[in-house]
Amino acid sequence: MAVTPFTIAVPDADLADLRDRLSRVRWPDDETVDDWSQGAPLAYVRDLCDYWRTSYDWRVVESKLNALGQFRAEVDGLGVHFLHVRSPHDGAMPLVLTHGWPGSIVEFLKVVGPLTDPTAHGGSADDAFHVVCPSLPGYGWTDQPTETGWGVPKIAAAWTSLMGELGYDRFGAQGGDWGSMVTSAIGANHADHVTGIHLNMAIALPTSMDDLTEAETSALAGMQHYQQWDSGYSKQQSTRPQTVGYGLADSPAGQCAWILEKLWAWTDCDGDPANALTRDEMLDDITLYWLTNTAASSARLYWESFESGSLDPVPVPTGISVFPKEIFRTSERWARNRFTDLRHFNTLDEGGHFAAWEQPATFVDEVRTFFRTVR
Repeated sequence: MAVTPFTIAVPDADLADLRDRLSRVRWPDDETVDDWSQGAPLAYVRDLCDYWRTSYDWRVVESKLNALGQFRAEVDGLGVHFLHVRSPHDGAMPLVLTHGWPGSIVEFLKVVGPLTDPTAHGGSADDAFHVVCPSLPGYGWTDQPTETGWGVPKIAAAWTSLMGELGYDRFGAQGGDWGSMVTSAIGANHADHVTGIHLNMAIALPTSMDDLTEAETSALAGMQHYQQWDSGYSKQQSTRPQTVGYGLADSPAGQCAWILEKLWAWTDCDGDPANALTRDEMLDDITLYWLTNTAASSARLYWESFESGSLDPVPVPTGISVFPKEIFRTSERWARNRFTDLRHFNTLDEGGHFAAWEQPATFVDEVRTFFRTVR
């Protein structure tokens, strides 16, 4: 496995094309409600797209990513892009961080520094990590698979191989959304290589409907809301990802709205995603999807794995952090039934689905707290 340095260098022509497309969007008519219940409101999307066209600067986040250290390696026939940031501290623990949809590696920009160099951020060298952040297959600058089979189990095996190639035969793993599924699969299927796993959005089914706690009742209500009002994107992406890809690949406004609605729904934002993330942060992620043309290829992960997700027991040491605006929230007793060596379980007061992005200090503290139990 050859590991080669990688630098993002988006051509100026691609950015000019984006601005040109944004200057001549054919907009739909207004929604007939005064909220987000029919989807991302026209005025909000138009305003964000106007900012995208006139003021947003992709080169800022491009420079941040390039400064961290990026690489590509061929893993099981697929070119995988990843950040690899080594800690300056002796004894640092290797840690692979995995994002989900509609996220990307930009979710972790605020936490890489504190995780790799805690003493520079008010922490202890004993909590240091060597951090690896891969882009999922079909996402970002990882190759778009040309054959079926790149579902969660194969990704978990690929990440284990990648970490071994980087010299990390044993490592920690962390993830949310699809990253939670991949991380859980690493813990279930590659336990001999894992010191422990930490999850936000851990998936564990209810063990009983008797004597439900307030948190469990709330979690069940959240699942029902998701199925009734919030799962349309997943039905489309898990059944017809190619079809939805045409519109998103051709229209930056469409790509923007498709992701923006989830940032509204899944962040702890009190009705406005800009309360959780800045416009530039939202556009960093949206622009990454646009420039890499990964609307369809990223959606195919749903086709591969959404209806076939494993709930196998996970025997390795596990930490779980439950943020209040998470899509799926488990309880400690539900979690213990699947994660049989649960060493850390905490329910937080603020934050949503994109924990490292929304609440970086809390995220870092949760990751450090759990991994102290296995160092």
